[in-house]
Amino acid sequence: MGNDEKESLKQRVLKYHSFYGGKISTELKCPVSSLNDFSLWYTPGVADVSLAVAANKDLSFEYTNRHNSIAIVSDGTRVLGLGKIGPEAALPVMEGKALLYKYLGGVDAFPIVLNTTTAEDLIQSVLWMQPSFGGINLEDIEVPKCFSVLENLRKVATIPVWHDDQQGTASVIVAGFMNAIKVVGKKIGNVSVTIIGAGASTITAARLLSKAGLPIGNITMVDTKGILNPDREDLDRLLFTNPWKYDLAIKTNRERKTGGMAEAFKGADVCIAASSPGPGIIKKEWIRTMADDSVVFALANPVPEIWPDEAKEGGAGVVATGRSDFPNQVNNSLIFPAMFRGTLDSRATSITDEMALAAANELASYAEGRGLSQVHILPTMDEWEVYPVESAAVALKAVEQGLARRKASRDEFIEDARTRIKASRDQVGLLMKEGLIAPFPK
Repeated sequence: MGNDEKESLKQRVLKYHSFYGGKISTELKCPVSSLNDFSLWYTPGVADVSLAVAANKDLSFEYTNRHNSIAIVSDGTRVLGLGKIGPEAALPVMEGKALLYKYLGGVDAFPIVLNTTTAEDLIQSVLWMQPSFGGINLEDIEVPKCFSVLENLRKVATIPVWHDDQQGTASVIVAGFMNAIKVVGKKIGNVSVTIIGAGASTITAARLLSKAGLPIGNITMVDTKGILNPDREDLDRLLFTNPWKYDLAIKTNRERKTGGMAEAFKGADVCIAASSPGPGIIKKEWIRTMADDSVVFALANPVPEIWPDEAKEGGAGVVATGRSDFPNQVNNSLIFPAMFRGTLDSRATSITDEMALAAANELASYAEGRGLSQVHILPTMDEWEVYPVESAAVALKAVEQGLARRKASRDEFIEDARTRIKASRDQVGLLMKEGLIAPFPK
């Protein structure tokens, strides 16, 4: 995209956001035909509902929209590659996330940006708002704080808490990884994987890949100071400042490689990069040192660490990016709408790694059913039928793990999800047709 195109897009985006006054609103889901209906939905009738919930708190999922609502919570400390821009500046992004939740998953998501940056405040804020929601999506929180916030909330919260930058991105990486190595004819137990970047998504991806069957010692991870290994001079400091990275420094890199990115590529079957925007972060000559039929995931946005054609010239058999204008987009939007659809439909009390892997496996299986190739390892967001089957896999795993308040069959979960998602999409179409959502301004 040239500079003129970028400027044109910027002007349109600002104009449209101003014209529509944001991207989301709330709407009624019950009929109102006369003043008499207010006595049903508000006073005096609502008192009976409140008394029933007071006697049994779980009825809040039955009598209110809590069963289908989540909060998207951010402190604005690490927003979309923009960095620490603050809660107000994060709000447009959280609204965009809410749009995707509704359109792709039929989930009512409410953006909540908080004017605090401490882990303790974030944890307490989420615990305070639990009674209002069926789940919490943490978003755009800086490393390593995001790890401690999620870990602590998973221990004490009574509703599912998910950090999409960690778990969502990691899950779609796993799905793409599983299919990419199938395309090049390799097995998960034998491949060597280099991970460039040691942030929220890549640290979690290493954990999930290990649980999916990749030997942890087969991973070589590179951060800004080089390859992680037990002999690093900063290892003792990492133990206190970032114990999650420390753990990987001890467990990964069985061959005890040292050096930087160039050394990490040598002999690797797969490279997963989620680091600094490129191009030129990854060199074509480094890919030439990888194993034959290598796989390269260059996931930095807006520009991948290496352009796909360069990675191909370097010998990569499969190349994926985070962008929709290249084949094989690895995008967490393929995961999070279905994750919470399945979590809410089963009324789960938590989201586990096993539930994340269930989503990843179903996503990979769906793509495989459509036919895998070098340019097709994952579905696109247009293939909306993937979301109901993926959400059902999540719901069934919650039932299997004893985390579900509601149990149903796979077919029932699929139908529930399909009905909700289709209704959301149809509603947007109808509102546009009737002019209640105005067309784009000229």
